Amino acid sequence: MDFVDLFPFAPEVGYLSLSLVNFFGSLIPFVPLPGFLLLATMSVGDHFDLHILALLSAVTATVAKQIIFYISYGGRKIINEKTRKRMRPFERLVKRYGAAAAFFAAATPIPDDLVYVPLGLARYNPKRFFIATLAGKIVLSYSIVFISHYLGLSLVEPFLENIDDATPIYLGMILFGVMMTVVIVLLLRLDWARILGKFAPWTLDENNEN
Repeated sequence: MDFVDLFPFAPEVGYLSLSLVNFFGSLIPFVPLPGFLLLATMSVGDHFDLHILALLSAVTATVAKQIIFYISYGGRKIINEKTRKRMRPFERLVKRYGAAAAFFAAATPIPDDLVYVPLGLARYNPKRFFIATLAGKIVLSYSIVFISHYLGLSLVEPFLENIDDATPIYLGMILFGVMMTVVIVLLLRLDWARILGKFAPWTLDENNEN
């Protein structure tokens, strides 16, 4: 299977397809891979403007992540007091390093919602979150665009040469999203006071909210 077979509609739909796939792919927690793959595919050759591709990818991904952030921001209302009490030390930790954490998560291909959901629960400053996330997504998008454009897809295509059907790839993405959702649930159940009290005792201070 050729790499572009994953997105056979990309050349015809163009920038609109990138915007939609990247937005909805980023909106579904922990499943950003479709957007990454489409961006890489469209960056090969001279069919599309590289700067438009990178900026479209960064902006649509950031908007989607802002929605996830706001859902998490309001989600603490439905979390019981016992869980919120367990989470408070972790919330203080992510709030202190919020901008740096959001930027790092956005600028690297890690499951960034593992950072964004706790930041929302901690009610981190939405404007700072948006700026840090957008800056990180711009860095990541330009990296994908330039690497794909100048090096081609030779680094990825060897993994696909023996695959005839893209279905297992899509199912793998869904499975990965489910696994990361389970991780978030586990984060809510951990005793963060006991964990962070060993190396960040300041997170246990009820007066240390900023």
